[in-house]
Amino acid sequence: MKTIIKTIIRNSAIAGLLISPLISLGQDTTRVEDGVKTRISNLRPYDQSGINVFEAPKEMNAPFDGLKVRFGAGFTQSFQNLKHENTSTVPANALYKMTPGFNTANANLYMDVQLADGIRLNLTSYLSSRHHNETWVKGGYIQFDKLPFKGAMWDMIMSMATVKIGHMEINYGDQHFRRSDGGGTIYNPFVENYIMDEFATEIGGEVYLHLNSLTGMIGVSNGMIKGNIAELTPTAQDANIHKSPSFYFKGAFDKQLNSDLRLRLAASYYTNNSSGGNTLFGGDRTGSNYFLVMEPTTASTSANAFSGRFNPGFSKEIHTAQLNAFAKVHGFELFGTYEFGKGRGNKEVANRDANQFALEGVYRFGNSENLFIGARYNTVTARLAGMTSDVSINRTSLSAGWFLTHNVLLKAEYTDQKYNDFLSSDIRNGGKFHGYVVQAVVGF
Repeated sequence: MKTIIKTIIRNSAIAGLLISPLISLGQDTTRVEDGVKTRISNLRPYDQSGINVFEAPKEMNAPFDGLKVRFGAGFTQSFQNLKHENTSTVPANALYKMTPGFNTANANLYMDVQLADGIRLNLTSYLSSRHHNETWVKGGYIQFDKLPFKGAMWDMIMSMATVKIGHMEINYGDQHFRRSDGGGTIYNPFVENYIMDEFATEIGGEVYLHLNSLTGMIGVSNGMIKGNIAELTPTAQDANIHKSPSFYFKGAFDKQLNSDLRLRLAASYYTNNSSGGNTLFGGDRTGSNYFLVMEPTTASTSANAFSGRFNPGFSKEIHTAQLNAFAKVHGFELFGTYEFGKGRGNKEVANRDANQFALEGVYRFGNSENLFIGARYNTVTARLAGMTSDVSINRTSLSAGWFLTHNVLLKAEYTDQKYNDFLSSDIRNGGKFHGYVVQAVVGF
């Protein structure tokens, strides 16, 4: 621990360089027009106030006085000092030679439009990311919390319902509400996401029902990261050429039980019997925040964008469930995830298993909880294609952060990750890495 603290202090000058050009970018998330403060309704804020917000709020009485357009952004610049090693004897598995340095800056652009009373639109673009340096669209959706139909029946239905339609981040599990997404890293008290990162943008729709502290959701999507009208190509192991939609479900209980304690419990399920290329565990198109760890000497930051993560390869068939628990007492937060899934690729005949467990504790303190420290343990156990025994990956992370304003954050993480029982021909055989990453973040 003393070594970690000394390392962070020694690099405080680097942290200052990271954060100083960003402070002037913070701004209020609302605007004032004709003396009245207005905002986009039913929207999760992109700054500190969006932390520990899960599904977007349901506001039936939000004021509406015409079409409004709001632009926001997320910026993240990181400095990395990680070291890695492995025991594979294959010459091609020699690891990339890393030195401490700055990584490619990530930037997101958010456009939110209040189209009508209770109807809003979102479009999110990646301005810069590790996986793609050029600007491109993440996705977008339209959300209905009211319908433009007259009648008491519609009003009654929409007082409880929300409908989302688009090419969007699907609502499977609770972890995706706490993960880093390109330049949008302000919600994450750590630097990196889970080892098995559950995230995908798919074309579909979701219907929510809100009843006091209970939320239920039913979703259906095309089950792929982008549109596809082509017939599937049969393989010797799988002759099925028909694509199936994905169906997913979620139920959550979220309540402030008293002035001191908030409790949230959630369960999600996602299933697809015949996808044209499912990416639920590999749908992030921005990349990992650990650059080039456990990658070969020929790697590049864009072509090898998911360093340190694990994708079980359930691209043809997938059935997976995630259980989450969140509790907050004063400044203490506890968030847990247990995930169990099975699936296969189109060149396999039998399903394989992949399970994940994660537990993180965060303590927020100071003025408006502008300081925090945290610890996370994350482990994955899975069966790889062609293997008769399981592999596992374990990660322990420690973090600390400081909100200079509600939309300017400086955070640091020390991490230690180990790979177990991978074949000697695999670059991850005997693999491990450790070190720290410092990030300067802006979100508004």
